[in-house]
Amino acid sequence: MRALAALCVFALASQAQELPLTGISHVNFRVSDLEKARAFYTGLLGYPQAFFTGRNGTVGTAYLKVNDEQYIEISPGLKEGVDQRLTHVSFVTTDIEKLHAALAARGLEPTPLRPPGGDGTRGIRVTDPFGFPLEFTEYLPGSEHAKARGKFEDPRRISVHLLHAGIPVPRDKLDVALAFYRDKLGFTEFWRGGRKDGEIDWINLRTPGTRGDYIELMIYEGTPSRSELGTMEHVALEVPDIQKAYQTVIGRGAPEDKSKPKIGRNGKWQLNLYDPDGSRTELMEPAPAASPRR
Repeated sequence: MRALAALCVFALASQAQELPLTGISHVNFRVSDLEKARAFYTGLLGYPQAFFTGRNGTVGTAYLKVNDEQYIEISPGLKEGVDQRLTHVSFVTTDIEKLHAALAARGLEPTPLRPPGGDGTRGIRVTDPFGFPLEFTEYLPGSEHAKARGKFEDPRRISVHLLHAGIPVPRDKLDVALAFYRDKLGFTEFWRGGRKDGEIDWINLRTPGTRGDYIELMIYEGTPSRSELGTMEHVALEVPDIQKAYQTVIGRGAPEDKSKPKIGRNGKWQLNLYDPDGSRTELMEPAPAASPRR
């Protein structure tokens, strides 16, 4: 009985303690044509390829550097007819072993701790209630990420902050999603809104850490189409001036008739762009617009 009581106290204390996270590490998109995708992310958005994990002719992943802590990853192998393109969202942890123990104590069944992977980092995963993988990454000394610090500071980068990632959740299981992301992981809700007043189509939950990174729960009904899924499973990049960002991407070949800045329901200027497979990149200003037009 005493052992059981002690275990319960440990579990409650672990759940109340903030997870050792600093924000988003990376998102990974599966793509059908690596060179076409690379032209979008490196050409249009200006992100340099810091490293590539494929060796000796094997299929690998291109790591496109946003800043010293954040990357967009693109991996080849998207098959025709497959709608799922966002393979996972990863968060940076400062202590993978402490995090593993905390996740296990919260009943989230993290994958076993393993030696460093091909990029030299240590990572574990949990799966959300709807089957979407979340990864937690520790950048170790000697990892490819550590070796890239202070390098690849390309002035062409459209943004130097990966602000949030979109994760779809079904409307009829919204309580389950919040129990997982808010109550179990300890992400903090700070905004919710919808396409119309009184509706809820998006919920923003900030990760632990001081960077302000967050996830956006994209609420859906029924079965999303391929284009809807590509819009929901998105990455958002913070830009100081949406009009300058707009002129930049137009100058780099973005279709002018499809790429127009607008003020979103959260009051912030934003601009949507789509990679060759239909995965959305959202550019967003950090603060609400002072007036509805410029």
